[in-house]
Amino acid sequence: MTENIDVLIIGGGPAGLAAAVKLWDRGFHSLLILEREKQLGGILRQCIHDGFGLTRFGTTLSGPEYAQRFIDEVREREIPFLTNAAVINIAPDKCVTAATRDGLRKWRAKAVVLAMGCRERTRGALAIPGERPAGVFTAGVAQAYMNLYNRMPAREVVILGSGDIGMIMARRLTLEGAHVQAVFEVLPYPSGLPRNIEQCLNDYNIPLFLSHTVTNIHGSARLTGVTVSEVDSRMKPIPGTEKEYACDTLILSVGLIPENELSLDAGVTLDGRTRGAEVDEFFQTSVPGIFSAGNVLHVHDLVDFVSLEAEALAEGCARYLSTGLPGCTLNIVSDKTVNHTVPMRVSGTQNIALSLRPSRPFRDCRIVVKQEGTEVASKKMKKAIPAEMIQMTIPASKLSGKGDILVSIEAVQTGEETAHRASAGTGASCPSEGD
Repeated sequence: MTENIDVLIIGGGPAGLAAAVKLWDRGFHSLLILEREKQLGGILRQCIHDGFGLTRFGTTLSGPEYAQRFIDEVREREIPFLTNAAVINIAPDKCVTAATRDGLRKWRAKAVVLAMGCRERTRGALAIPGERPAGVFTAGVAQAYMNLYNRMPAREVVILGSGDIGMIMARRLTLEGAHVQAVFEVLPYPSGLPRNIEQCLNDYNIPLFLSHTVTNIHGSARLTGVTVSEVDSRMKPIPGTEKEYACDTLILSVGLIPENELSLDAGVTLDGRTRGAEVDEFFQTSVPGIFSAGNVLHVHDLVDFVSLEAEALAEGCARYLSTGLPGCTLNIVSDKTVNHTVPMRVSGTQNIALSLRPSRPFRDCRIVVKQEGTEVASKKMKKAIPAEMIQMTIPASKLSGKGDILVSIEAVQTGEETAHRASAGTGASCPSEGD
């Protein structure tokens, strides 16, 4: 038997919860949250460190505290939800099948919200050579062992990747008595937030080595050590730079991948850069009536932005169900200075809340948005780094009804640089990279 419903929300993490609360407050009460774990909250349940909520709530919270605020709002409104419910298929006609405690159930929805979050990139995805011993964990798995199951997974640790969870785990392991020898990053710049570098590494004298990677894993039953090599500008190991590190645990913090297998089942077009759905300014995907937000759309550095994005999605979804959405025919494109932008398509009928990430670090730069060669918006920044998502507004009044919208990052030449270049007898200008 297929049940009919207005909105089906897949995922009970910060994105799904925020979207549900906003839709309920907009008057859409025929909705349901499906969560595959045994309780709501998503990954925040194991993120016991603080730093959440500064943007959304104006106060610092731990991950469970942040999630509980939205869970309380869901319970106060008596918004229906099912836990231990794993969605196994989404059809293009928005018919959703899930495995629940009561067996297989089906719903036909007027709108579907994709809020499945993301998963960690593993050793297999990196293809690190060597043996296959115990003791190689992703940062999230190690975090779950310690914070959810009270198990100490390591004593002598090497961390590969300077992602935020990896650096937070460096601090957590140190506080619990483990010795973290170093954090190694294959890129020439850190991939995590500057505040985590300062608070998790520098404050605990944990060294960070850039342009280094693990090139071999040693051990039979349990990890006994790793080989680390320097890499060149193409991120290829440099022969002769190998160094051995004796350890019993290797923690991988090498990026997140949006969980979009269900999106592909539904016929949703994915973006090659974000690995999430291509969406318009209302967060509608290429399939009408299917919306996406949060880490399943693109990886965020702050959970506050996840919640705010999901609430914006709820506004778009509510408009879709009540009056319909305008066509979005203007494409947002970027040059090589920008890694990706969200949204990818806009209507030009309202101001655009644009999110983007630079492809590399810049200092003294300007985010420039142009249409048909005319600048329509810009934003000056002292620095722009890939670890921090940049948000800016593009006014609809500056847009025309045709032509792609180009986003790029340009260097701003300071007075000191101008004097230096003049004395050097050159007028060349290029981006300045920083941390």
